[in-house]
Amino acid sequence: MTAPLRLTALHAEHRALGARLVPFAGWEMPLHYGSQVQEHHAVRRDAGLFDVSHMRAIDVQGADAQEFLRRLLANDVARLREPGAALYSCMLNGDGGVLDDLLVYRCRVDRFRLVVNAGTAQHDLDWIGQQRLRQDVVIDLRVDLAILALQGPQAREKCWRALPELRAATEALRRFQMAQVGDAMVARTGYTGEDGFEIMLPAARAPQAWRALLAAGFAPCGLGARDTLRLEAGMNLYGQDMDASVTPQESGLAWTVDLAGPREFIGRAGLAARPAARQLLGVVLRDAGVMRAQQRLRSSAGDGVLTSGGFAPTLNRSIALARVAAAARPGDAAEIEIRGRWLAAVLVKPPFVRHGGPAPGIAEIL
Repeated sequence: MTAPLRLTALHAEHRALGARLVPFAGWEMPLHYGSQVQEHHAVRRDAGLFDVSHMRAIDVQGADAQEFLRRLLANDVARLREPGAALYSCMLNGDGGVLDDLLVYRCRVDRFRLVVNAGTAQHDLDWIGQQRLRQDVVIDLRVDLAILALQGPQAREKCWRALPELRAATEALRRFQMAQVGDAMVARTGYTGEDGFEIMLPAARAPQAWRALLAAGFAPCGLGARDTLRLEAGMNLYGQDMDASVTPQESGLAWTVDLAGPREFIGRAGLAARPAARQLLGVVLRDAGVMRAQQRLRSSAGDGVLTSGGFAPTLNRSIALARVAAAARPGDAAEIEIRGRWLAAVLVKPPFVRHGGPAPGIAEIL
């Protein structure tokens, strides 16, 4: 028997707004509220509001929390010297394959918060528990929290208009910093390439905050716009652009692996034993058409495969991420097989979009 879909604390709000609800990673989530393209443009030009409560927060605390996470994660949490700092990391298996990509926030000297993907949350929790051994560490899945993502050039100003009590603690936040405001955590992070906040707060308070943010001018946005926005920003999607079969080096995420110094972390030996023969690059389609995941790519450097693809509303062009040969370079010509035809494309270095328009080097291709 199929398990019933899980619902976030904002499910009734989505229904009231007429959202198209779809299954996603075991949850019923809004795909869009009428026009996915309009929601996409709202984030690039103004401010969009997402319910991302299907993602899971995991608190790790105790006297050994830092040393435990230094072994668990490929990036080094010791770089988070002060409470409020955040970083992005992969969690690897022994072979160096990516079990998940996640954010880590340092809340206190002895307490950290991980935010993991919805589809991997239970596996992540099990894996983390298995690595605990005898350390003084408590692992707590925070099912009591909702998570709102506020994204766009006007997102911060509109947030303070709706929730003025947050302004004093968050106005000075830099990118990849967070502040605790009462029982809410506000982080200046996101998954769209735009500025904004992610707010983690008690689920019981989420509907009131959601309605206040909509009243301040946020456009409600669903998973459809979230996917086109993250693709334009060149951000990976777990399960498509990376998974346990590939390493961070093969997935454009080598920068998230801290190899400085002798720190031993799970997967370090595995990475050393499997030099990357592939890499992840961006693709811009020159011909008319729309690229999709799993379509074939060919170039002078060798064959490859698209991992994510779609239409980019900001660029009015189809873009993709592709796993290609290590010898391939941005600027190389490529061809993509779409419905039995090979269409002209060019390899690029992501992101495709920055600050609401084409990223450097992309405008010349369009």
